[in-house]
Amino acid sequence: MPDNLQANKRNAIAFYEMMFNTCQPRAAIEQFAGDDYIQHNPHVADGKEAFIEYFERMAVEYPGKVTHVKRAIAEGDLVVLHCHQLWPGSDDYAGMDIFRFDDNGKIVEHWDVLQVISDTSANDNGLF
Repeated sequence: MPDNLQANKRNAIAFYEMMFNTCQPRAAIEQFAGDDYIQHNPHVADGKEAFIEYFERMAVEYPGKVTHVKRAIAEGDLVVLHCHQLWPGSDDYAGMDIFRFDDNGKIVEHWDVLQVISDTSANDNGLF
């Protein structure tokens, strides 16, 4: 795998760790985001400041929230993270986050799909 794909995977994971687990969204944006940050999650407004404000609020409203990256896949300018999100006092989620990187290796766009983890399943395979 080309070096930039591996670097993008490492940077997507580090970005997620910093903004979600250590509750440092401003530092994550400053270190890993490009000039623009396009957001597709309907709960978060577009742009870097909106991202920072949202995750600063989530850190206050859900202390102890944590995500575990289960898989990372890189292709072209995209990285996909398959994550287990734990939100104390709320639902837990299986999530797929897609990040697009610019030519400088910076994150410039984000999509996600979240599924609430149910207590029941028609199979024994689990979500991860």
